Amino acid sequence: MDEKLIIGLKNWFAPLPGTITAFSGGIDSALVLLLSRKFLGREKAIGVISNSESLKDKDYQLAVDFAGKNDIVLETIRTEELADANYNANPANRCYFCKTHLYNELEKMKIKYPGFVVLNGTNKDDFSDYRPGLIAADQHRVRSPLSDLGLGKDDVRRLAKHFGIPFWNKPASPCLSSRIPYGNKVTGNKLDQIERAEGILNDFSFHDVRVRHYEKYCRIEVPLSELERLKFLSTSIIPLILKLGFKECVIEEKGLVSGNLNKVLNVGHG
Repeated sequence: MDEKLIIGLKNWFAPLPGTITAFSGGIDSALVLLLSRKFLGREKAIGVISNSESLKDKDYQLAVDFAGKNDIVLETIRTEELADANYNANPANRCYFCKTHLYNELEKMKIKYPGFVVLNGTNKDDFSDYRPGLIAADQHRVRSPLSDLGLGKDDVRRLAKHFGIPFWNKPASPCLSSRIPYGNKVTGNKLDQIERAEGILNDFSFHDVRVRHYEKYCRIEVPLSELERLKFLSTSIIPLILKLGFKECVIEEKGLVSGNLNKVLNVGHG
């Protein structure tokens, strides 16, 4: 590992009186939280995760386990974005409303941790993507050490591996709402169907998956390298998914495309 990079990270954190990291259970925010703990100490490195309907239960548990094993103070909150008509109407900038709810709650955390700075896991590559949540981060003056230091996703994985984060190569796991096409309402029932459907695929050892929710039917996406195996097992998998309430379940022949539902926007992958 490049010693200059480690020193650069240490110097970035050094002036901060304390940090409140928006922790999603993903690699980026896990790395930021671990670095805060490493460079600032336990009492000055607070992780906050929102255990809302759009977060998978297994991702929440992964976050709790990670914090416990690294002696990190983790606060669990419950954001209520589904109660926001701006969010559950599912406009193209849905993520903006989600992140606004999150950062509003993190601002309140400053009462308990005065002077602490709110951080997120935004990396350099996120700026080439369609991420309206970045606007909310700017409005709330959230700081992003990874992007500040010019670190992209590959750098993050390399650092996460170096610092012993066990899920350094975990596939990206965007919020469950991202599986619902823009304009189709986000509901707790739909999010539950998606989570359970993807859980069925996980049980068959498909780990990088998306189940897109189109009201009465769903579409399964897996990497092209696993498409034939999915087809082979489809007679076992699809009936289980149909039991969740879908009328039809189809397999996407083009494979998994992150941010597939953003194509209608003519923007980045999201």
